[in-house]
Amino acid sequence: MKKIIVEEAVGMVLAHDLTKIIPGEFKGAAFKKGYVIKEEDIDMLKSMGKNHIFIMELDGDTIHEEEAAARIAKAASGEGVYLTEPSEGKVNIKSERKGLLKINLKALEQINSIEMIVLATLHNDTLVEKDKIVACSKVIPLTVEKNKINQVEQVCEELGKVISIKPVKSLKVGIVITGTEVYEGRIKDKFGVVLEGKVENYGCKLLGMRFAPDNIDMIQEAINSLIDEGAEIIMTSGGMSVDADDVTPNAIKGIADRIITYGSPVLPGAMFMLAYKKNVAILGVPACGMYHKNTVLDLVFQRVIAEEDLTKKDLACLAHGGLCQGCKVCHYPICPFGK
Repeated sequence: MKKIIVEEAVGMVLAHDLTKIIPGEFKGAAFKKGYVIKEEDIDMLKSMGKNHIFIMELDGDTIHEEEAAARIAKAASGEGVYLTEPSEGKVNIKSERKGLLKINLKALEQINSIEMIVLATLHNDTLVEKDKIVACSKVIPLTVEKNKINQVEQVCEELGKVISIKPVKSLKVGIVITGTEVYEGRIKDKFGVVLEGKVENYGCKLLGMRFAPDNIDMIQEAINSLIDEGAEIIMTSGGMSVDADDVTPNAIKGIADRIITYGSPVLPGAMFMLAYKKNVAILGVPACGMYHKNTVLDLVFQRVIAEEDLTKKDLACLAHGGLCQGCKVCHYPICPFGK
């Protein structure tokens, strides 16, 4: 620490808290340890009786926590995010737009393995709104060696940016409700309204809804007609199990160019199917989608509207965190499901 006249302290780092007292109104730290003195602070400091203060001198090998936090955040930030000004030694990283948060997990782990460095994020593949805090950077001490921040920047150069937001699009969705009992009017369809709600919830547009019996040709005809009308996503409901009358998976297999998976390691949603016809994603939604608020459909749909070309490995990775706990009050997406 070094004692210095306040007029000469601009740009220097305060070495201790400075208490301000207004009788009957306020008592507390007007300036906290680590604060960088500004020109406009001089009058207040002198009115507090602080003509001299103790400042912390930084040598050429160390930097203040706020500069360090800002450099970490800048190095880690990719597309679709912006940074706040440092405050209390932290920098918040926020989303510029609604989108899918993507975290470079390998780079994140290496950065946090550097002593005294903190970069905390929300979970990968979280759907976030504009201006949401998605990450925060800081260092543990008040000052930190420059070489540690250099290491962070090197990690980001070698492994890529840590945090980015993929934009999600308002895609046109076609729905095919399968089941002879519904098609013939023996029972009232209850699945369509659920899937309509999903389309609306994710900001997409319902292009149309078709009904088809448990007949492969008619299911395929319904799917193809919606694709011909411009559907960018197809959701089929029901008929996804191994029952003798459930032919929807075979119908999808017969018209798809690529079958990514029939079956998922997510509960609810084990009988889920994902396929593509050209660039159109076809989602075979099992019956659990009618009864459970959130299923594998939610985990996949948000990535489809971010225009990710999903693979078998992507679906396999959903197993970790893929067990819904069936809470009495659902707080998804603020819960471990899909994380």
